[in-house]
Amino acid sequence: MKTIALYPGSFDPITNGHLDILERATRLFTKVIVTVAVNKKKDAVFSGEERVELIKECIKEKDWADKVEVNQFTGLLVDHAQKMKADTLVRGVRQISDFEYEFRMALTNKRLAPEVDTIFLMPDEEFTFISASIVKEVAYWGGDLTSFVPPLVATALKDKFSDK
Repeated sequence: MKTIALYPGSFDPITNGHLDILERATRLFTKVIVTVAVNKKKDAVFSGEERVELIKECIKEKDWADKVEVNQFTGLLVDHAQKMKADTLVRGVRQISDFEYEFRMALTNKRLAPEVDTIFLMPDEEFTFISASIVKEVAYWGGDLTSFVPPLVATALKDKFSDK
């Protein structure tokens, strides 16, 4: 039985779609480790530490929160999975273009670490159009973020973009 899954992503910021996938993953695994990828080559709105804290705050009242750990990493995902003793990677797939990219990544990860599997989960259809890039664009222009992210994240984004 697979017991520990890693749910990696940039989560810049975490969205309602991410939370939907996370909740689904907690039904499948004993433990889910949300892993914030920190890539120095990408310009992030939030630091890795800020993203970790936002995720922790967003899930702390959920009835499945005790099954979730949140951390961050830099480097190869499969190395981090092995370090965390995770045997499965969870990836969210919203549309066919996501699948093409994720499929290539899953094959690469399988080549690097054959013992680590990847599963793809689809979010509820109401979240299929949400992406962190769209959320950041809406936030930048002062749009209503209510249906995209938890209130805490909306407030944090407004604070980040208040001096634009």
